[in-house]
Parts: sequence; structure tokens; C-alpha cells
Amino acid sequence: MKISSSNVLITGGATGLGFAIAQRLVGLGNTVIICGRREDRLRGAESRLKGIRVLKCDVSKEYEREALLSRISDELDGLDMLINNAGIQREVDFRKGMADIRAHDDEVDINLKSQIYMTALAVPLLMKRQAAAIVNVSSGLGFVPMAKFPIYSATKAAIHSLTLSLRQQLKGTGISVFEVVPPTLYDTELKGHPLEKADWNMSASEMAEAVISGLQNDVYEIGAGPSAKWLDASRKDLDAAFSSINSR
Repeated sequence: MKISSSNVLITGGATGLGFAIAQRLVGLGNTVIICGRREDRLRGAESRLKGIRVLKCDVSKEYEREALLSRISDELDGLDMLINNAGIQREVDFRKGMADIRAHDDEVDINLKSQIYMTALAVPLLMKRQAAAIVNVSSGLGFVPMAKFPIYSATKAAIHSLTLSLRQQLKGTGISVFEVVPPTLYDTELKGHPLEKADWNMSASEMAEAVISGLQNDVYEIGAGPSAKWLDASRKDLDAAFSSINSR
């Protein structure tokens, strides 16, 4: 996959893995647009990374998604790559009924529905290119769910399934479809604050390096660290991993 001199849109690109990928892509000579819901995070990213373009957009809202893609279509010479990275992670205890679900933003809307609709909006633009890409960020928890994050894990499993179908549908269109499967990244704000570093997780910067390498070498399922071994693990191995991560 060619990843230079391209127009790239990264959702949720102001922090964490999205920002780390943006840094690498800007360094490779791409025009990188990041979007996000929080103005302060966008401005912070803009001040830290010269050359990046920032657009405020809540991708869970239909009119904002449509306005974003319309603006990119009008202002740029096309779109070469969409990186569906926006996501949130919440602890949900179903023993509390609706209490935990009502208390937070909707993970299904942000983690799954937004990726579906952003993809549908972007495909007509991407099909105008001879070589383009969709990059969906799922998670190791889509393969081995963590019970305290049941909705997050389920949405990431759905993203894996969606990506397989997209890759099949878009054969012959010039659009390559990649899936990024990160492990726990200790220096992101996925749960609202950075985690402590542990032996079984890695940094956003390390994962971004794996993403760039995977794109350059046409690795369509990009894992790293603990999540890499889950991509082709047996059911027995996945069950063992499930027992292990849910016993902590």
C-alpha cells in the first residue's frame, strides 16, 4: 500500500493511537486530517504536530458525519485513506440493569455505527482513486472479550466481522481494507485516563509503528504485542486467554 503523498482522514485522531498514526503519516509526506468531538484536544494536537489539519466532528451524529465528508470532498483533491479509529470504552455491569448504560455515551453509536456510516460515506470518494484504503481499528478484545467491558468488546468483534465483509465486497475496486488489532495501550485515554504500564500491554507509538509497517507490506490484519497471537489462535487458546484476562 502506498502511504505517501496521500489524503488521509483519521477519526478520533487527536489523542492516543489516532494521533500516533497521524504523526507517522505526516512524517511520510501525507496530508492528514484528524477529527474529534473535543475542541481542546484538537487544538492541542494541532499545536504539537505541524502540518496536520483538524476538523471538529462527532462521528456518532449523522449530520456531522455528512458535513465532514462533504467538506473534505470540496476542499481536497479527493480522499485516499479513511482510518476509522474513534472509539470509547466503558465498564458496564448488567447486574445494575440500565444504570451503567444510561450513565455514559453510547458505545454502539460511537464504536460501531459511526464506522459503518463513515465507511459508506467515504467509499464513493475512495473509489475514484486507483489505489485507496479503509483502515478499521478493532481490538484484541474483539477476539478475547474482557467481561467488564462487554459492549466495547462486542462492538470490536463486530468491527472484525464488518471488515471481513468489506474486504470481500470491495475486491476489484482499488480499495484495500485493513484491520488494526491493538492490545491494551497504556498511554491512551480509552477509559478516560491513561493506564499504568504493564508487561502485557504496549504504547500507542509502538502500535503506530506496527500499523505503518503493516500498511506498507499489505498485511491486512495488523496485530502487535499480545493481540498478534490471537489473530490465528485456536478456539482452545482463545478460551484460555479469556479465562486469563478475566481473572485479573
